Amino acid sequence: MENIRIVINGALGRMGREVTKAVLNEPGLEIVGAVEEKVTQQYLPLLEISELIPFSSDLNSLLKRCNPDVVVDFTNAVASIAAARVAIRQGVNMVIGTTGLSEENLKEIEQLCQANNVAAIVAPNFSLGAVLLMHLAKVAAKFFDYAEIVEMHHDKKIDAPSGTAITTAKVMLQAHGKPFSHPQTEREVVSNTRGGQIEGIAIHSLRLPGFMAGQEVIFSGAGQTLSLRHETISRESYMPGVILAIKEVMKYKGLIYGLDALLKL
Repeated sequence: MENIRIVINGALGRMGREVTKAVLNEPGLEIVGAVEEKVTQQYLPLLEISELIPFSSDLNSLLKRCNPDVVVDFTNAVASIAAARVAIRQGVNMVIGTTGLSEENLKEIEQLCQANNVAAIVAPNFSLGAVLLMHLAKVAAKFFDYAEIVEMHHDKKIDAPSGTAITTAKVMLQAHGKPFSHPQTEREVVSNTRGGQIEGIAIHSLRLPGFMAGQEVIFSGAGQTLSLRHETISRESYMPGVILAIKEVMKYKGLIYGLDALLKL
């Protein structure tokens, strides 16, 4: 069987570097190109291998040169949708871990995939533990009327709340079938103390240098609480999910949202 040929978009970012390392160590996968916004070298600077991997700021020309099967994208929402428009139109599958994509962006990706007979896996979180937490939160949401989410990330994260927290709230609401109850505070001494709110679910975002990523979902009922918590200690935790998505994306057509679809949850 031939190797799956991969181009990494955002190769020098924190996640891009981790994905590069994981792909290099995975049998059956091959990096054939890398993209970054600003490039000063012809080849991706790597210490792990002696191979020369083409490196460019022009995704369009790189795809024509390298002929990949999959583009893996960990950039930002603006760069990610731009990359999807280029890659999918060339018949290249995508694995997207970028957060912040709008509903309109997702609809466009779905339409592009259908028109070009390829697939895109878009996941707000590739950590297996985080995906399982969302699944368990969805199960618990059927039995409680009160719930809040606390999500914790490093101080360099640019958006709040996290895409994972928003997705978690949405799947909880879907399972609950109606908005959650949200106790009203008569007097808020410090504004926004109760966090943001999605249909009764308060979301609190922590941004501190000691965190990588994490989330706690707290359910409450008369005389009891139930807490579900997951913490990411290093970016290595995302790699099994990313590798799974790369291997599975070529088996599908259209948009697959969330890693839970691949895990058969």
